Amino acid sequence: MSSTPEFAHLGVHGDVVIVGGGLAGLFCALKLAPRPVTVISAAPLGEGASTAWAQGGIAAAVGEGDSAESHAADTIAVGAGLVDEAVAHRLAGEAAARIHDLLSYGVPFDRDLEGRLAVAREAAHSARRIVHVRGDMAGQAIISALTETVRATPSIKVIEGWFADGLMMHDDAVAGLRLRKVGQAAGTPMHIPARAVVLATGGIGHLYAVTTNPIEARGVGLAIAARAGARVADPEFVQFHPTAIMVGRDPAPLATEALRGEGAILINGQGERFMLAAHPLAELAPRDIVARGVFAEVASGRGAYLDATKALGAHFAEHFPTVYESCISAGIDPATQPIPIAPAAHYHMGGIAVDMNGRSSLRGLWAAGEVSCTGAHGANRLASNSLLEAVVYAARIAEDIAGTELSATKSRLETHEPATTPIDPAQELLLRQTMAGKVGVIRDRDGLAEAVRTFAALEAETTSTTLANMATTALLVATAALARTESRGAHYRADYPAENPAQATRTTTSLAEARERAAALGGGAAPSPRLSAQSALA
Repeated sequence: MSSTPEFAHLGVHGDVVIVGGGLAGLFCALKLAPRPVTVISAAPLGEGASTAWAQGGIAAAVGEGDSAESHAADTIAVGAGLVDEAVAHRLAGEAAARIHDLLSYGVPFDRDLEGRLAVAREAAHSARRIVHVRGDMAGQAIISALTETVRATPSIKVIEGWFADGLMMHDDAVAGLRLRKVGQAAGTPMHIPARAVVLATGGIGHLYAVTTNPIEARGVGLAIAARAGARVADPEFVQFHPTAIMVGRDPAPLATEALRGEGAILINGQGERFMLAAHPLAELAPRDIVARGVFAEVASGRGAYLDATKALGAHFAEHFPTVYESCISAGIDPATQPIPIAPAAHYHMGGIAVDMNGRSSLRGLWAAGEVSCTGAHGANRLASNSLLEAVVYAARIAEDIAGTELSATKSRLETHEPATTPIDPAQELLLRQTMAGKVGVIRDRDGLAEAVRTFAALEAETTSTTLANMATTALLVATAALARTESRGAHYRADYPAENPAQATRTTTSLAEARERAAALGGGAAPSPRLSAQSALA
């Protein structure tokens, strides 16, 4: 298969295109070897992926006395009634094999004195089962090892500095991608045909004003799939990490959960341990409960702090070098001072609805990692299950594509391009502040309805395709949050503070349904011809 003439100079090869240079995308490419594949990455490999920022590690039942059944049970318990149990058991059952794959790709997981994989404990795990690298360096070590392996694999072509902002369809199947050059969003797009597209574009954290995610996590992968008609599952469930370090940075540095696993405590400005009264597990309670506890202290004006001065003290730098450097560079010595914290958008449990093999509802489209929704996380992700899910589903997708007779695609696709402009900073700020203020840790009907109207208007009116995609994803999250009239897991409604057993079910939606809900609230306008043209393509 040849690329379109305008893209030929980039050297695309193979009939499989993977969008995303994080763990899911790189692992899938390696698992597809020696089949030729092309990986599209907006940032240079090793940069811009949330994987590289992951501090905890990967959950896997590889320790003595632990079991995959126990891991699955913990996953199901934390998911607040919405975890697909079959998915959880398969995820936990395949964990050990994927860890060994990563070892074979050169990931230097920590080992104990006897040479066994060292394991740590994190919140809501019933055993020590987090495989890590130098305490909090797992994400960076994994990405570094995979990047080196990918660059040394002849079957993998990497194209950096381009991002996908639309899917192209032919005969009701995904037939290619529209790409734009990073930093030239208003420039002429390029088109690449493909017989199989794997979206591994990451999450939506940067739609929020306070987040631990890189700028690339704008939800564009979810948006372009939804614009093409893909079903979206559980988009209302956004996990807020309770301990983002508040030192005025965007994105906010992360104080890993493992700190609390090692005995760090949460205190307010008066030195009180506020989680003791909130949950029997105190600092090790599920993330949604801890996030609301921290949020309440911050909102009250008392402030919230992570105190590791007694648990780690002088050993802080040795055990958690990434967090230590983030603090020191901001003038805080975590060995002797509590760290100021606040909840931040961290992980999206929802995403493109996929089956056990990572297939979306669109023929020719697979999704892996945070952009997807497998049912493994339910309403609240168990700590360190995200990297595990990424490698498990990346491997399954590679196997599925290898065993699938892919649809033929046209060598050149007829396209009608919408005009586009760079993002208006004021509009982007409005979107991010609205997500943080109205679709954040604590939600209610009035705030969500206002958010829906704001996002619908932005989607319809903006002249930037990138901002339109961001607004599309924000609209999907807000309309689903408005529709779920209960509190469950990471979704907390102040006006519906209790779980409703009748709503203990996963949901799927589409962009058309989200727009109908927005219209019922008087939000937005009919998409302009420019956006209609984009929707027809993407």
